[in-house]
Amino acid sequence: MLLAALASGEVHGQTLQPAPRLVVNIAIDQLRTDYIEHFSPLYSPNGFKKLLERGRVYEAASYPFSPVDRASAIASIATGTTPQYNNIVGTQWLDRTTLRPVQCTDDGNGGTSPGKLATSTTGDELKVATRGKALVYSIAVDKDAAIMAGGHAADGAFWISEKNNRWTTSNYYTDSSQNLLRAYNNANSYHVDNDAVANLAEACVSNMSLGKDDITDMLSVTFEAKIKDLSNWQADMEIAYLKLDKTIARLISSIESKVGYNKVLFVVTGTGYTDDEPIDYQKYKIPTGTFYINRTANLLNMYLSAIYGQARYVETCFHNQIYLDHKLIEQKRLSFNDVMSRSKELLVQTSGVRSVSSSPYSPSVSGDLVVEVAPGWQLVNEDNHEQFTSRAAFVPFPIIFYGTAITAGRISTPATVDRIAPTIAKAIRIRAPNACSSAPLH
Repeated sequence: MLLAALASGEVHGQTLQPAPRLVVNIAIDQLRTDYIEHFSPLYSPNGFKKLLERGRVYEAASYPFSPVDRASAIASIATGTTPQYNNIVGTQWLDRTTLRPVQCTDDGNGGTSPGKLATSTTGDELKVATRGKALVYSIAVDKDAAIMAGGHAADGAFWISEKNNRWTTSNYYTDSSQNLLRAYNNANSYHVDNDAVANLAEACVSNMSLGKDDITDMLSVTFEAKIKDLSNWQADMEIAYLKLDKTIARLISSIESKVGYNKVLFVVTGTGYTDDEPIDYQKYKIPTGTFYINRTANLLNMYLSAIYGQARYVETCFHNQIYLDHKLIEQKRLSFNDVMSRSKELLVQTSGVRSVSSSPYSPSVSGDLVVEVAPGWQLVNEDNHEQFTSRAAFVPFPIIFYGTAITAGRISTPATVDRIAPTIAKAIRIRAPNACSSAPLH
């Protein structure tokens, strides 16, 4: 009967939900749910308040890997997977061949591109699905955020130059995007802040005709919810969140007026970490200490030399990782697994070390041994002056969907950010990124 009804056109009252004309991804660096909620009585009606009341809010979001920084977070949002597959383990890592730090956006030839991103992004798959007709742009103060969010096939990615504090891009992107930026810089003056990001985003929507036809376009913007001076953090954080609320309200209203209400899908989330104020735990008699990874690496080398013969088995250390000399181990015809096992046995006995594991990431972007220090302990590398304090505390942040075909609601069930990409892909009816194996959120 149903088939007959369909054939005769007798089924009425049901229409297909059109895909959004524009997807706007908003990543907010160091966003925290507790601050959003704390300042909620002070918000305007059209910013955070609107998103929380009319959006589909996943309250307990997290990243399925650790540690997280801005670059690895944005890459995970865009690709729907972890650094194990997309290779973006952080803003920078050691080049295994030179043992020198490299930026995640370096193309190896002195240029800037997403070449080190090993998988496709939602924007890439949108380009493929529309045979290049979709427009994809990304804007952020920092180039790692702009480039990772844009993906490989983006028409343009824009960020602030460290040389002159002006918007810039690279020759990797289209001539039209470079022309847009030149014209915008010539016509505008600005302070480097969230408003500057929002203003360029609005100009991009207008001048590049995003969301003007039935082919879905994509715009990614990255804001900041952090303060530079942590000494007066409570008052400054209130100011920061209220300003961010106004910026988001203005951006949403502007885009909805240009593209059309209910023709835009907004996706908002955070980066899952915060820059905490340094804490003197010792002053308050809280267990703490200092783990010197460079000294420990030297000790490990002496230990391995005593077992296998004098040589330099440990090449270097970086962040919380220790690099072994694979070529030397192979030349000596040693079992790499045996060397790793003995290394772990020594390291795990070191004061302040909570655990030692093999790196889950590609050897090209990571060391061999990953050292996790105990909560409250400082990890210090005297060779490159790195230091950070270990904290396992959960940083609360949401995932919010607002706009086209979204039903309002609050979901307390935990959700990971790698599910954002397949959710967007489902909404715009394209394939999820090629390394994404997670299910959509709704």
